[in-house]
Amino acid sequence: MILLLNPADVTLPTMKSKPTNHRRLPRFSLPLLLSITTFLTCAITNQSRAAHHKKPNVIIIYTDDQGSIDLNIYGSKDLTTPHMDELARRGVRFTQFYAPAPVCSPSRAGLLTGRYPVRAGVPGNVSSQKGGAGMPPSQITIAETLKTNGYATAHIGKWHLGYTPKTMPNGQGFDHSFGHMGGCIDNFSHFFYWAGPNRHDLWRNGKEIYEDGRFFPKLMVDEAAAFMKKNKDKPFFIYFALNTPHYPYQGHANWLKHYKKLKYPRNLYAAFLSTQDQYIGQLIKHVDDLGLKDKTIIIFQSDHGHSTEQRAHFGGGNAGPYRGAKFSMFEGGIRVPAIIAWPGTLPQNEIRNQMAHGCDWLPTIAELTGSNLLQKDLDGKSITSIIKSATAPSPHKTLHWHLGRGKNARWAVRHGDWKLLGNPNDTSRKGKLTSKDKLFLTNLADDVSESENLATKNPKIVKKLKALHDAWAAKATP
Repeated sequence: MILLLNPADVTLPTMKSKPTNHRRLPRFSLPLLLSITTFLTCAITNQSRAAHHKKPNVIIIYTDDQGSIDLNIYGSKDLTTPHMDELARRGVRFTQFYAPAPVCSPSRAGLLTGRYPVRAGVPGNVSSQKGGAGMPPSQITIAETLKTNGYATAHIGKWHLGYTPKTMPNGQGFDHSFGHMGGCIDNFSHFFYWAGPNRHDLWRNGKEIYEDGRFFPKLMVDEAAAFMKKNKDKPFFIYFALNTPHYPYQGHANWLKHYKKLKYPRNLYAAFLSTQDQYIGQLIKHVDDLGLKDKTIIIFQSDHGHSTEQRAHFGGGNAGPYRGAKFSMFEGGIRVPAIIAWPGTLPQNEIRNQMAHGCDWLPTIAELTGSNLLQKDLDGKSITSIIKSATAPSPHKTLHWHLGRGKNARWAVRHGDWKLLGNPNDTSRKGKLTSKDKLFLTNLADDVSESENLATKNPKIVKKLKALHDAWAAKATP
């Protein structure tokens, strides 16, 4: 109830008024008036907070080089991942969810812009050196989209989409940024250790900072917790881009002991993955402790398949029945674990088998938050219908992937259950590829392992899918 007072009807203790025969409202003492004013102020403030929280908070947890089935709930029997599993039970998990690309930078570009990476200006990995160009500032990100709807925005973790002021997070719609700009760092020294001189790479809002010896995932959680606490009374968006389980494998000692019976290098990878799970659990606990559980959408996805590079001990991750790994467009390189949870609003502990794609998150988030799309020319489509219903059709009939430039670029197109790969590579080494496999056709309904090239047996389907790719590439690729 709001009580409106006319100042002429309020009599303070020090005021003298002559008797009158007119009826008047009761006199109010100064303490009572202050109490009413405080009540009204609180009511207005609470009403404002309620209006803000009609817009849910959004957190995207983007892991790095996590294998296709590397969660216990996705089928890995040798892993301990209770917090990621619990997130899946809180929401909906997908079985046919695809990364925008099988490598880091283009996958992130696809996520943040809702556009195929090559159309977002990121056909491959960008430089990890300061001054390196990245995703063009003209691209519109999730952060920019949500900022126009009153959201506070934060990037926390890995960036790898540009190392210039205009292409770093603060130039791409993020109010707050903390993390590394290159492809990976040592989690304790925060140095990039690839070719050339070692380079320190830890930044907060465009300024280099030093946190020697402090474990990077823990720093990320602390940064996210502070940002959430500061912005808990208004909607916020956090892009929480982990540097795990990307090499270097640096799992905590207790997890290394836990997995001591696993074979190398699975033991190292598993320890790092469970360490990752531990910090994801801490992040979610901060959300819950702030009373934001039912007011926060949490999206989880791996950027692509596990690494088989030398720096990753030539493996450790698990793609289950799928062929391929990081850098490959076979399923093990692009089919990833993906989850969305919003308790009390979206279904809980359900599975979706429809085909979906990392570019879909931007339009989906826009729909769920009531935000206007600033860029209409998107490749992603809202998947709210399939999140809410296991029987709703996928919004995609055809999906495209493209990596690199020129004739040697690798590409793939999926249309229905058929999938055609151009210039394929198999980083999982599950089978041999010859010069006859430059066009590789598979039917995923019959063989998710993609073990046999069906191109020579189905020339008409090859022609049809190649035409789909060529028509798309003529418009999309530079």
